[in-house]
Amino acid sequence: MSRLDASLLADLPPFSGMSRDALDDMLARAVSFRSAKDTYVFREGEEAHSFFLLLDGYVRVVKVTPEGEQVIVRYIATGELLGIAKAIGRDSYPANAVAAVDCVLLAWPSNTWDAIVAAHPGFATNTYSMVGSRLVGTQDRVVELATERVEQRVANAILSLARETGRKTDEGILIDFPISRQDISEMTGTTLHTVSRLLSGWDSKGWIKGGRQKITLVEGHKLMMVASARD
Repeated sequence: MSRLDASLLADLPPFSGMSRDALDDMLARAVSFRSAKDTYVFREGEEAHSFFLLLDGYVRVVKVTPEGEQVIVRYIATGELLGIAKAIGRDSYPANAVAAVDCVLLAWPSNTWDAIVAAHPGFATNTYSMVGSRLVGTQDRVVELATERVEQRVANAILSLARETGRKTDEGILIDFPISRQDISEMTGTTLHTVSRLLSGWDSKGWIKGGRQKITLVEGHKLMMVASARD
C-alpha cells in the first residue's frame, strides 16, 4: 500500500494530542496490510510478534474454552488498537483476532514497543487508558453473565453493538457489519436456539428488523426496557 498520511491518525483516540512529527514517526515504524473477512489477524497463544491499529473494518476477539467452545469477548472497531500484549505484560496473544469484514490494519513490531512508549508518552497514556477501560468492560461483562437473565444479556448485546458500530438508516440503527445469531449466542453465553427465539420474537413485535447476518435496531427503548428488566 502507498504511504499513509499522518492526518489519518490525528483524530483517532490512541494518538490524541500527538504532534504531526510524532505521528509521522509512528507511521514510519509501521507497515500496513489487509486482512480478508474470516481470516486471523493473530491466534491465541501465538508469540506476540506485533501490535496493531485497525484502520478500517471490524475484528472479533474470540476466546476458546477448554471444552472447545468459542466465546466472543468483544468487537474491535475502526480506530482501535489490538494485539497490545506488551501493554499487559504478555509475550503471547491472549485471544484470537478474526476479521469480521475485510480489514485494513497497521502493524508495529512488538520489539519496538518500549522505544515507542518512551519516545511518545502521550501514546502510552492513551493506550493504558484504553486497557483500563477494556478491563472495566470485561468486569461488567462477568457480572452481567453471572446475574442477568438471558433476555437481558441478548438485549444488552444488541444495544451495545448498535451504540458502538451503528449506522442510521431509514429503518433504524443498522449494526454496520455482518452479525449472525451464532455470533450473538457466543457473545452472551447462551444457545443459538434461545437467541433465535428471542430475536424472532422481537422482530415480530417490530422492535428490531432481522435479515441475513443483519440486525437493525428499530425501537431501541423497547430493548432498553428488556435490558433493565422492566416490563
